[in-house]
Amino acid sequence: MLSPRAHAAVRLALDEDLVSVDRILSRAPCDATSEALVDPSAVAVGEIYPKCADGCIVSGATVARAVMRAVDPHVKVAILKPDGSFAKKGERILEFRGKARSILAAERTALNFMQRMCATATLARKFVEATRRWGTLILDTRKTTPGLRVFEKYAVLCGGGMNHRMGMYDRVLMKDNHRRLWRGGDPDALDQAVLAARKAFPRLDVEVEVESLRECASALKARPEWIMLDNMSCADMRKCVKMCKGISKTEASGGITLERAREVAATGVTAISLGCLTHSAGSVDLSLEWETVETGRR
Repeated sequence: MLSPRAHAAVRLALDEDLVSVDRILSRAPCDATSEALVDPSAVAVGEIYPKCADGCIVSGATVARAVMRAVDPHVKVAILKPDGSFAKKGERILEFRGKARSILAAERTALNFMQRMCATATLARKFVEATRRWGTLILDTRKTTPGLRVFEKYAVLCGGGMNHRMGMYDRVLMKDNHRRLWRGGDPDALDQAVLAARKAFPRLDVEVEVESLRECASALKARPEWIMLDNMSCADMRKCVKMCKGISKTEASGGITLERAREVAATGVTAISLGCLTHSAGSVDLSLEWETVETGRR
């Protein structure tokens, strides 16, 4: 959350909310409503808490703090529920103390980040708990919101999941479209594809997506680090897990729901990857309310 990319995303989010048309060149922040109605000397204490009945896993408290510091470094920020912890309905997650105008200027951007991140973390935790009995790893994917991947993948970590690959640069992952372009899609030549990948990028893990036992057997000849079992039945997954034992780790993928996660985990796969964690988690209902306000005279 302290990376240059994360700070740049925070700055971009603030710019789209606070820079008015006539201030674009100077980049001076502008909250027209607060400038018109809120005394510049007013100070307040604001609190963020969940409004949803079931509560949530906290994620993005550190991002909200970065948002506030970018708006006004003099506002004091207290994280009362750290990222990765559970917050029940009405339980305070963060507290801001400082100029009311500054808190109002940062409020929506901070909540926008946190609402989505808490939802992702909460969904990830549900999958982790559903599969805990089997020790199955819960992985995210690259199905993230453009420009916000660092936040969404961090949220998965807060929920107890693990990051798959951050981009296309840190693992060789041969999926169906790659297979179709490799020697005409020959299902019996996947081992040669693994060897070619190793030669090109000897320091990267190699993973091959397979859709059948035949493809799995072909890829296994070259001992890739991972075999992805795509949209397979649980019966076929069990067979592939048995084939891969002691050779390659196995990853189940393809439309796996929370209801089906236990059944998939019971096949013995090493991990389950889930695009839904980042593309369908939605938002958690969070609110910022004043605890105290001290208003000066205009």
